[in-house]
Amino acid sequence: MSTIPARLARTATMSSGPAEARTKVLKLYRDWYRGAPEICTLYSLGLTPGYIRHAIRQRFEENRHVTDVRVIDHLLLKGRQDYQETMNSWKQNDHVVGILLAPRGRPQQTFMQKFLEGRDEDQVLPAATGIVHPNIP
Repeated sequence: MSTIPARLARTATMSSGPAEARTKVLKLYRDWYRGAPEICTLYSLGLTPGYIRHAIRQRFEENRHVTDVRVIDHLLLKGRQDYQETMNSWKQNDHVVGILLAPRGRPQQTFMQKFLEGRDEDQVLPAATGIVHPNIP
């Protein structure tokens, strides 16, 4: 497919409320979801469209807790920009694999790395997790 910059361009608009923001999020999610097979062929990833869709779903799930409409609009703007750049082949394979598909999370750290950061998050568990720590009665 040839690169047509205006093919996927959308104007940035502010949502009037949570309902409108939700419809915009669903529209962006559907666009990413439907574009998964094309992403596989454009970038010759060797991954299945199902894996791409799973990674896309994880990205959207990371921000499920966001309720501020302004923040949602900002995330929509960034998501739409990433979608347009991906579908117009303006990214390299490393961008797609490393940025879009790589799991986001803190890498596993050693005790010394945590100590130098000044915290040991493995010892602090939120009360609502239901996990019983072996050292705490």
